[in-house]
Amino acid sequence: MSVSTACPSDGVRVVTVDRPPVNALPVQGWYDLADAVRAAGRDPGARCVVLAAAGRGFNAGVDIKELQRDTGHEALIGANRGCAEAFAAVYACEVPVVAAVQGFCLGGGVGLAGNADAIVASEDAVFGLPELDRGALGAATHLARLVPQHLMRTLYYTSRTVTATELLAHGSVWRVVPARELAENALELATEIAAKDGHLLRLAKAALNGIDPVDVQRSYRFEQGFTFEANLAGTASRVRDTFGKEA
Repeated sequence: MSVSTACPSDGVRVVTVDRPPVNALPVQGWYDLADAVRAAGRDPGARCVVLAAAGRGFNAGVDIKELQRDTGHEALIGANRGCAEAFAAVYACEVPVVAAVQGFCLGGGVGLAGNADAIVASEDAVFGLPELDRGALGAATHLARLVPQHLMRTLYYTSRTVTATELLAHGSVWRVVPARELAENALELATEIAAKDGHLLRLAKAALNGIDPVDVQRSYRFEQGFTFEANLAGTASRVRDTFGKEA
């Protein structure tokens, strides 16, 4: 597991997650990502942050196997808190965040992308919350930032995915490009943003968050309470134990 930060051009910081094979993050990985995004945003030379991932997918959410290995609730509590920290770091980053999304963007991936200020996606990108198939709840708060309410509910209940092209039609994705051009286009948008005055960008980010109609951090933590309830009831572990065993 690695989270690295690069400075490809003036004012732009790129935070990249690399956790083969599918970028499903363990508890510590969510905290590491949160720390990296916060550090990038606090860098006085940064005016835009690009959130990217190595490999064939952007993010597959929580490491289910880590939860399965835990006989108690420590891993679940850690995952809940770690995800909340990472999502909040993206949302509250002092400068705009552009998510560069390729392949699968599932569960926690939707939380990350949904908290970003802009999304550039590859043509093969798909977004969804397979939470009900994984014994969990959560991130509907963030999916609702990408699609209308009724579509969000249908996707949530069915665990279906939506393509980047469909999100483009809803206006939640800035651009859909061939996979080989994703990094270039994400950097192009970030560079355009970073050309603005850094102080004004920070003020603009704070202002836009301040007029957000939904308190995304409180809303997501509310959802997580039901995830914990499902675990206490034994429902979550029963469903989660089917992970990887589907016919």
